[in-house]
Amino acid sequence: MNDPDGMGRCVRLPRQQKHHGKTTQNRKSIQIREDKTMITRRKLLKTTAATGLTLAGAGLAAPALAQGAKIRIGYVSPQSGSLAAFSEADQFIIEGFLNSDAGGNFEVVVKDSQSNPNRAAEVAKELIIDDEIDLMLVASTPETTNPVATTCEAEEIPVISTVAPWQPYFIGQQGNPGDPGSWQPFDFSFHFFWGLEDVISVFTAMWNQLDTNKQVGGLFPNDGDGNAWGDPSVGFPKPLADQGYGLTDPGRYQNLTDDFSAQINAFKQANCEIVTGVPIPPDFTTFWTQAKQQGFAPKAASIGKAILFPQAVEALGDQGHNLSSEVWWTPNHPFASSLTGTSASDLAKGYSAATGKQWTQPIGFVHALFEMAADVMGRVEDSRDPDEVTSAIAATQLNSIVGRLAFDGAGLPPFAATNVAKTPLVGGQWRLKDSGGYDLVVVDNTDHPDIPTGGTMEAIS
Repeated sequence: MNDPDGMGRCVRLPRQQKHHGKTTQNRKSIQIREDKTMITRRKLLKTTAATGLTLAGAGLAAPALAQGAKIRIGYVSPQSGSLAAFSEADQFIIEGFLNSDAGGNFEVVVKDSQSNPNRAAEVAKELIIDDEIDLMLVASTPETTNPVATTCEAEEIPVISTVAPWQPYFIGQQGNPGDPGSWQPFDFSFHFFWGLEDVISVFTAMWNQLDTNKQVGGLFPNDGDGNAWGDPSVGFPKPLADQGYGLTDPGRYQNLTDDFSAQINAFKQANCEIVTGVPIPPDFTTFWTQAKQQGFAPKAASIGKAILFPQAVEALGDQGHNLSSEVWWTPNHPFASSLTGTSASDLAKGYSAATGKQWTQPIGFVHALFEMAADVMGRVEDSRDPDEVTSAIAATQLNSIVGRLAFDGAGLPPFAATNVAKTPLVGGQWRLKDSGGYDLVVVDNTDHPDIPTGGTMEAIS
């Protein structure tokens, strides 16, 4: 490290090294001094959204690493903007990864998508071109995963993504999403999460526990998730009709809409006793508040994305009681980390102890991203060879904190089998606690009985 002015600033020392067929400069990590004149690792993690600074871990070298080198990971997530709740645990997860034995072999460069697809693509390009990453990780909604994955595919950089249903991820990146015959697998892009078929199965299983008229109102925004969920071919309409449910779909609306009167009136006119959809968190708050004001009171509201987080439900006051949602991960899931052996329960407790906050579902999946990164890079001879890394990703069979991860086509149509690994999904309801706040209680595990329930579905009172 050079410190030309004695002010504690650190710069990288160049070293020539081959990278993807080109001669480039090898990067050494920014070292983080734990003293009063230098920013601490914890503070640095908090500033990565704005600065994109490199985070480096110390640890033992692995056999797959070149001597003296560290594997550089790029990580993109929505750390600010309307989707920021998805990334609340990023700091905790990345710090834990870097402090693990395996994490000592890595650097992580963190970028903020700002909840904007265009920005997500921009920072992905920066990570590839300027930071010369070896592997890209990306999380949270198609508006983040897709532009990053598309950029990596074009630049021939291996990428692993999660926290977006597989249909918006896979179909949304095709040249012609409306023509299944034209869909092609990706060469460098891989994704693990559940699909629309899973959330439909979970939601209808919860609704079937209630006495309703089976009339459903659909709240689908004009974004990757909303267009997929409302799609007549791959979304909710056909499966609901097959099970005897009627769907009232007033059409797509723009995110950050401030007036949902048209949707509410359509649902009231159709006598909908159930509401479903996939709005962003601030939009559901607006919708639910206006629904109460306008006298619309369904028996069930099963909402994807918007009410995944306790703070989003708490913003509704006592009106969040018995709202239901898909549940991808909880402290009670019977899985453990391949990195540390930590159980789901202990990972959630660790997060709450470190932050003073309630656990959230992305904790498990972001942790699993870094589990897979460590597993993949431990199976390659040259971490700088994108073809070798890609082959290692494709061969993954990993028991992770979110369950088994394998790109073996299980539960998938042939066109997605190469690039997608499915993860389990159950259903839950938010219940008011006597002490204040909410608990997320699993109320349906029909598709995955190994994940325990904590109650049964209740109508919204």
